[in-house]
Amino acid sequence: MKYLYSLLLLLCSGIALFGSNIEPKRDPVVSGYVKDAETGETLIGASVYCKEEGKGAASNLYGFFSISLPPGQKIITVSFMGYKTYEKSISLESDLNLNILLEPVSAQLEEVSIVADGTKINLDEPLTGMQRINATMIKEVPALMGEIDPVKVLQLMPGISAASEGSSGFSVRGGNPDQNLIVLDEAIVYNAGHLMGFFSVFNNDALRDVNIYKGDIPARSGGRLASLLDIRMKDGNNGKLSGKGGIGTISSRLTLEGPVLSEKTTFLLAGRRTYADIFLPFAKEEQVRDAGLYFYDLNAKISHTFSDHDRIYLSAYGGRDYFRASDSELAFGNQTATLRWNHLFSSRLFGNLSLIYSNYNYSLGSEAGEADDFEWKSRLQNLAFKADFNYYPNPNHSVSFGVQSITHSILPAHVKGTNENTVFNELRLPKSNARELGIYAENLHQVGARLTLRYGLRVSGFQNVGKGIRHYYDENYEVTGSKEYKMGEVFNSYWGLEPRLGASWLFYPHSSVKAAYTRTFQYMHLASNSRSTTPLDVWFPSSPNVKPQVSDQISLGFYRHVYSNQLEAGVEVFYKELQNSIDFKDYAELLLNEYLEGELRFGSGRAYGLEFSANFDIDGWNGWLSYTISRSTRKIDGVNNNKRYLSPYDHTHDVSLVVTRNISKRLSASANWVYFTGAPVTFPVGRFESGGNIIPIYSDRNAERMPAFHRLDLAVTLRDKNKENRRFSGEWVLSLYNAYGRKNAWSISFIEDDDVPGRTKAMKTYLFSIVPSLTYNFKF
Repeated sequence: MKYLYSLLLLLCSGIALFGSNIEPKRDPVVSGYVKDAETGETLIGASVYCKEEGKGAASNLYGFFSISLPPGQKIITVSFMGYKTYEKSISLESDLNLNILLEPVSAQLEEVSIVADGTKINLDEPLTGMQRINATMIKEVPALMGEIDPVKVLQLMPGISAASEGSSGFSVRGGNPDQNLIVLDEAIVYNAGHLMGFFSVFNNDALRDVNIYKGDIPARSGGRLASLLDIRMKDGNNGKLSGKGGIGTISSRLTLEGPVLSEKTTFLLAGRRTYADIFLPFAKEEQVRDAGLYFYDLNAKISHTFSDHDRIYLSAYGGRDYFRASDSELAFGNQTATLRWNHLFSSRLFGNLSLIYSNYNYSLGSEAGEADDFEWKSRLQNLAFKADFNYYPNPNHSVSFGVQSITHSILPAHVKGTNENTVFNELRLPKSNARELGIYAENLHQVGARLTLRYGLRVSGFQNVGKGIRHYYDENYEVTGSKEYKMGEVFNSYWGLEPRLGASWLFYPHSSVKAAYTRTFQYMHLASNSRSTTPLDVWFPSSPNVKPQVSDQISLGFYRHVYSNQLEAGVEVFYKELQNSIDFKDYAELLLNEYLEGELRFGSGRAYGLEFSANFDIDGWNGWLSYTISRSTRKIDGVNNNKRYLSPYDHTHDVSLVVTRNISKRLSASANWVYFTGAPVTFPVGRFESGGNIIPIYSDRNAERMPAFHRLDLAVTLRDKNKENRRFSGEWVLSLYNAYGRKNAWSISFIEDDDVPGRTKAMKTYLFSIVPSLTYNFKF
């Protein structure tokens, strides 16, 4: 770790240098914030451009921009999708602070314009595999039971597929769901699903920005192999009290935001809850009446602006799922909190300090008044500190750098009896503690008018820390001994170099080529025996017996605008190599297993493919088409006779089409259709009898496939009449999920055939037929 500490010292010295008041003679700087004129929300990724100099910049994650220009008369142009372009003439002689307010386009136009925000990114920035979606775009896509869901919209993008039908878990370029880093206001979300994964934990009304990086992941982020899903909550309206919400088939939601005493302090409060449990007592069957089923979300945020140089933000999220059937119950949920301080050291140096808390826990138990009553609890907690900086030395360079530290605390399971006459012996699996460290620097370098380079380095480190237990295994993965370590004692370390390289060449006004190389390390892993993540899955850290997983990915993309920028087509190819890839031995025991590491097997992985996308906005029709053809494989020692096999998330073909149409000023319609190749599975191919028991004989690992999946969803939106000076407005949304009733297989089980003794038959289980829903959305 000495290399990490040396780089840390060097970086801190750089911070001190950049923050000093000793500066050489230089051009004046135009800096400030880009905001929404109506709400005061800062806008991420807004383009700030000076035509006279051919120089530009983009606002950072907090809406701040900085660009140095020669003295003289200039015209500054600012643009952002969904907003009117802003132009201002300035006479630049010295540093100028310029806060820019962009006006949203008309509400009617905004409602139906759902083309992805990737258009300008794909042409101008050296970012392969990035998708940005906005709240309006999310709202227009037909949704299961009317629940607006950003994760389900992301699953319609090229290279991203659902882990299983209805699941909020997703696979990116053939990766496992745990290989996606999901953050809400910088806090890690470990289980992003409600109702066993059918809905995500993200309330769309509370969100400002949703970005996913699946190719060129910024150096500021690490810890996962496949992608970064970066979700930002709204800061709150600083002009007036406003709100929005909806009453749907299974849930209702309400969001309030506004100023507190003055426009310098704003708040956001959002809540969502299902109400199936309210109607269960009216069921005819007693077993159903006694059941319980609900989930809820709460989002809260408060921010205060001290001056143009200092702002603080405090945000929090809490969500919970609860199920009760007969005498058993299951509860699980996430809690996060983020405290951030923005400080503007100078017109060239912007800093943000963050203190972040994340918690995921679940409990399972029974209370029947019997001797076998029990309570099972598990918990995963994080406490993180981050210091991130943006430095703008001149118009051709934008440097980001910082340090990060995360403390992990994992209680895999604690099970005990809850009855005085319990038959259970208390079981507490050993707690794990670890530290994850990161230091990074990255430069966005403009070389001339057409070539942009992005190059950076992230140095990551990981330490296993006591109080903890290290187990020793022989070559057959049998336990040979254990050693306990005291509180705070470091007993294992890893570190890795993670280069991030990217380039974009705008070789024609409407065409660009991009290339990227990214290396990432993953130190936290998920033990799951199903394609779709479940609440009882177990997270475990790297250790002396489990090396960190490593991914090396290269990608190349071509993008072109045609038909007067009404259509953008893009093609990306990618190739990814995985080291220390993890899978489980046959018949692995994952639950309540202190020696889980003995169930793991290690090897390599490979994924490659081609992604095609077309965003269109032509004569009132808009949306996108995406198609992915790919392959994802693993080769693990001790699995499948050491032969290469398909990943569970290999979908050879994956197609999504999203279309929306404005029929009139009040009426719009939308549809999406998806198709993908069935997931690889392992089926029994025979059986034998031993001691009176039937033992199945299985095929090679993932040698068979589920049936192909396809589904059509439809939605119609009817808006209220638009009246002048009307504060309240609403809309009705009627949607059909799986409109033609396709019975897509969710699982296949094998049972004894009653008609032919000694023979088994396959039974297909499907989740949804046609699911209609009606939702009323409102805002004021």
